[in-house]
Amino acid sequence: MNIGMTLTKFLLEEQRRVPGSKGNFTAFFSDLVVAAKIISREVNRAGLIDILGAAGNQNVHGEEVQKLDEYANSMFIKTMEHGGHLSGMASEEIDEIIKVDPRYPRGKYLLLFDPLDGSSNIDVNISVGTIFSILKCNPECDLTEKDFLKAGVEQVCAGYILYSSSTMFVYTTGHGVHGFTLDPNVGEFLLSHENIRIPERGKIYSINEGNSRHWLPGTSLYIEKLKNDEKNYTARYVGSLVADFHRNLLKGGVFLYPADRKSINGKLRLLYEANPLSFIVEQAGGKASTGDKRILDIVPEKLHQRVPLIIGSKKDVEEAESFWQYREA
Repeated sequence: MNIGMTLTKFLLEEQRRVPGSKGNFTAFFSDLVVAAKIISREVNRAGLIDILGAAGNQNVHGEEVQKLDEYANSMFIKTMEHGGHLSGMASEEIDEIIKVDPRYPRGKYLLLFDPLDGSSNIDVNISVGTIFSILKCNPECDLTEKDFLKAGVEQVCAGYILYSSSTMFVYTTGHGVHGFTLDPNVGEFLLSHENIRIPERGKIYSINEGNSRHWLPGTSLYIEKLKNDEKNYTARYVGSLVADFHRNLLKGGVFLYPADRKSINGKLRLLYEANPLSFIVEQAGGKASTGDKRILDIVPEKLHQRVPLIIGSKKDVEEAESFWQYREA
């Protein structure tokens, strides 16, 4: 592993392996890194400034917006729109697509993002994160919502930033999964986890058991099987998707937010959460499913579409899928 290699240098090395690359993606990614550093700074001093708590309004999903949600969302838009690499953005917090201001040049990429996943945990100093997905588009055409409604297999890059005891930036461009840790002393993300591979099977399962009264029979049977399995599975659930996913990515295991009687179409957002994390986990050797279909094959019908998600170690996800036949509407 190239200890001390910065994220920028790593991107340049990848760029040189692509014949004819002009460096547009590398420059675009640099803007993304700047946004991550700024949000990391605010998260780390959230207890010292007036940025904790609810903002007093709701987002497009009817969820209470946190002040830090608004800050992170605004910071991503302001940092990314001026670079000339984007045609538009879509945020989990905003109902419509975000077109790049006409004052700025347009590029061939689209950015979709959940600015601060798990933000309700920030008041109690629990890990939160940002999730992002990058698609290509034709910068010459008038941008519409349809340009964002692409299956996950069409992503050119996906990643997440975990704000915790340290800040980590994990991403894939379809050539493996790599993780970088922010060194606050030099202000750079340094390579810390090269070519991450998720164990084929883990011993951790992550699910909100507070929803158990709404579970479909297959979910109940699967979780009961894990509890009584001789492999001694352990329950670990933070309630921050990025944190739960990151732990299982490194240690192995399965995260489930399945369809249930209360949310038959699932709860997590396809474009902002399920697709990018599914791209990452598949590149790391894992699997992501709704229970009966591959996440990355789903062609979205709307911008804020929800989807069931079972994601993690390949054999664990396949075992969970085998229980899906016991579902009921």
